[in-house]
Amino acid sequence: MGLGDEKYSAQDPIIKYVQEESAEYGSSEGSKVFLNLGWEYVKPDEALRLKGGEKGLIFKDVFIKQLQKLNPGFMDHLSAEKILKDLERIPPNIQGNLIIWEFLKGLKTIFVPNEKRERNVTFLDTYEIDRNIFQVTDEFTFTNGSETIRADVVFLINGVPFILIETKAPHRTDPLNEAYKQVKRYHQEAPELLAILQIFGLIDVIRFYYGATWNLSGGSLFEWKDELDQGYETLIKTFFDRKRVIKILTDFILFTKQDEELKKVVLRPHQMKAVDKIIERAKDPSKQRGLIWHTQGSGKTYTMIVTAKKIIEDPFFENPTVIMLVDRNELESQLFSNLKSVGIENVEVVESKKHLRQLLKTDKRGLIVSMIHKFDNIPADLNLRKNIFVLVDEAHRSTGGKLGTFLEGALPNATYIGFTGTPIDKTNYGKGTFVTFGKDDPPKGYLDKYSISESIKDGTTVPLYYTFAPNKMMIEKDVLEKEFLTLAETQGVSDVEELNKVLEKAVKLKNMLKNNDRVQLISKFVAKHFKEFIEPMGFKAFLVAVDREACALYKEELDKHLPPEYSKVVYSQSQNDPPQMTKYYLSEMEEKKVRENFKKPGELPKILIVTEKLLTGFDAPILYCMYLDKPMRDHVLLQAIARINRPYKKEEKDKKNGLVVDFVGIFNNLEKALAFDSEDIEGVIEDIELLKEEFAQQMEIGKEKYLSIVAKKDRDKSVDAILEYFMDEEKRNEFFVYYKKLSGLYEILSPDKFLKKYLQDYDTLSRMYKILKNAYEKGVSVDEEFTEKTKKLIQKYTKNSKIKDTLEVFVIDEYTLKRIEESNASDVEKVFNLYKSIEKTVEEESVEYPILITIGEKAENLLFLYKNRQKSTEETLNGLKNLVQETNDKKKAQKESGKSAAFFTLKELLKDESIDDAEDIAEEFEKKKETYPLWDKDEVQKRKMRQEFYKLLGPKGLKGEKIKQLFEKYLYILKGRDVND
Repeated sequence: MGLGDEKYSAQDPIIKYVQEESAEYGSSEGSKVFLNLGWEYVKPDEALRLKGGEKGLIFKDVFIKQLQKLNPGFMDHLSAEKILKDLERIPPNIQGNLIIWEFLKGLKTIFVPNEKRERNVTFLDTYEIDRNIFQVTDEFTFTNGSETIRADVVFLINGVPFILIETKAPHRTDPLNEAYKQVKRYHQEAPELLAILQIFGLIDVIRFYYGATWNLSGGSLFEWKDELDQGYETLIKTFFDRKRVIKILTDFILFTKQDEELKKVVLRPHQMKAVDKIIERAKDPSKQRGLIWHTQGSGKTYTMIVTAKKIIEDPFFENPTVIMLVDRNELESQLFSNLKSVGIENVEVVESKKHLRQLLKTDKRGLIVSMIHKFDNIPADLNLRKNIFVLVDEAHRSTGGKLGTFLEGALPNATYIGFTGTPIDKTNYGKGTFVTFGKDDPPKGYLDKYSISESIKDGTTVPLYYTFAPNKMMIEKDVLEKEFLTLAETQGVSDVEELNKVLEKAVKLKNMLKNNDRVQLISKFVAKHFKEFIEPMGFKAFLVAVDREACALYKEELDKHLPPEYSKVVYSQSQNDPPQMTKYYLSEMEEKKVRENFKKPGELPKILIVTEKLLTGFDAPILYCMYLDKPMRDHVLLQAIARINRPYKKEEKDKKNGLVVDFVGIFNNLEKALAFDSEDIEGVIEDIELLKEEFAQQMEIGKEKYLSIVAKKDRDKSVDAILEYFMDEEKRNEFFVYYKKLSGLYEILSPDKFLKKYLQDYDTLSRMYKILKNAYEKGVSVDEEFTEKTKKLIQKYTKNSKIKDTLEVFVIDEYTLKRIEESNASDVEKVFNLYKSIEKTVEEESVEYPILITIGEKAENLLFLYKNRQKSTEETLNGLKNLVQETNDKKKAQKESGKSAAFFTLKELLKDESIDDAEDIAEEFEKKKETYPLWDKDEVQKRKMRQEFYKLLGPKGLKGEKIKQLFEKYLYILKGRDVND
């Protein structure tokens, strides 16, 4: 095995680390961290026995004994067996996954006849965790009859598999992506097992990512980070600390229902940390305040919901009341009006001020969801209980002025936890938000923070870049300064409505922004920019206008350059609006539909024209570009641009960043526009010129390192030089990483004029990438990896390119060898031509001629030896020519035999083992096989068929292990796939 082999480098160490009884580490703060491990290792064969064969899912005896132990008094052996059978029959989908989660949470019941009542079933003991049985196994094989998978590592608690880990060796090109594809495949091929598993992990010895099963969107994969930060071993140990695993499974998974669709999420590390800190604060009798700053887009809504859930469920709080204050957008998002779907039963959504007062007066317990304005003029001392916990969303603006006073006056003994997506601005230190929520955590006022730079580094949000519109569209700097940036009332502005009041007074500025010629110019520019830069990437855009009238003006002009259905105006209605504004009104249902369609790839509209609505609380990951034509600053600006910071990865579209096109000049002076401590907004938005500099630097590297390989070569010799130079896997992988980065930059910048001088060279590098992927990687469609912009460029330069971008693939028949001899390609290129030709033939014809799979394996092995310089070009070429001849011979022989493909395959396999009467044995076995028609679906029939195979081959002098290998190979060829793929 090689040094980087995944079993030895990644898989085995996991098993080793988690078996340790306990571990003690020093944290960064100097305190001691104790990790509770001690997972029991179960060997693969023993795991197979415990779950009753490959079709089994659960360690049956372990599960039944634990169920009786954890449910004394009413759980007998028969009841436990019935639950086991029920679990094995759950729907193989997310609905079944929810049922399992409800069991492990203790929410499911069974009827106890002698008690004549329902009793909750305990799956896990979450208080005395040593009463649970923690086991880990590897090479976990499962079959549902038609498909078989073999998971690398599986963790079980009380006999139930809850966590699956896929490991990959770090030397691979993109190991975690490979592992992720495998997990996606498991969902399709073995949904019965995935219906039980709750969490999956992807590991490559350097990084550890995790996610929730049945949530396979690109943005739902999170890097595990622990507070110790001491390498791979501590990553494994901190995640698989037994207490933490129980908490993740029971506290940090959420099932939600939105638009009638069941969805599942698991919290990120920063969310878990915040929830733990809030619960700790809620239990501290000496402190009643806390401020959580988690940057916009990092999931604070789910943090709030899980916090509320944990407080309500914790007996320590003695049947508390949790009040969640959210804004209108959140309340309308369906999530808050449907909190029963996340397991919070006792929920009241406040309908009016009167309703709120009644709930507080009558001492309502459980969860109350309201908007802050319902507290207006509420009487003081309405409820004096201490176990009331108020969770306030967008705390920097929700509790400003009188509303905060009314809230605190009504509930003087409550604990207040504020959540904000923006930091405390410089004008607010020592007052406002700081006093209301942050006074218990001096000097900065945060109980927990997750900054912009942290979220970008983790991939929770994407980096943002800005670029300026052409000068002729920009407004005069002195007018912007005088009527906006220097005004005291704009500093620390936290609400769009507040901002609009300031802009109402800026008459000259607004007239300038809505100047007819300027609106025409900008509309034409936006249409062209969107068509050339944004649409080819598959993303969408906002056009942010200064007010509602400006929105209507832009819509009218934009329709002259783009199809009208491309854009929609989303604004509120007003009584005195003229016809040119009322014609763009949307009903409540129409607006809902527009919002939904905007979030979907390929659906219209592609551009939303807004001024106030959707600038907060609207989450559309596909939104990439913001055309900004409204003066903004501080909290409002941060909240607005955060609309474009959500990651998006779907259908080969990978959003690397968000883009703001500034028509106002706000980003000319970032210090004035964002009056926060520089450390708090570090990396919030950068000039796109930095990306141009980076692209230029990368192209210089490419010129020196890679383009030099073909610089002095004729077109027909270039491919030879590339294949020869990149024979070394390390060099190839280094180039692949380099090109991915370069093409990502090209995608963002294209078709900027700046790129013109680099296009020819970028085209050459793209062709090199395609040739290498085609030659060295099995079954890769490189065209799918290229972005639309790169594909277009390659097509444009095809005639004049320095190198071709494809390897010739031959149809394998009686004339193939003649064609290869007559080819002008070099011997190196011929090696890859023939290898790809054999690979294609095996892929297309192995169903009809299964024996071709063995030829494919021989070709693969030849190429492996060649790539590792263990065979010369001449030897490899001759070997591949022989395989072409063998392919033709085997196909011809099978046709002429008149026998079945299965018979012919077995006969050939036996001949390869020098068994004289191969034909007779194959014929005999095929007859016996007919008595087991369900061998590929029924474990018993498969076992009996294996016994027949052993009986026939045992007397031939073959060892048992060899017979086993032959049988497995025969089955593998017939089924056409390897369970270890």
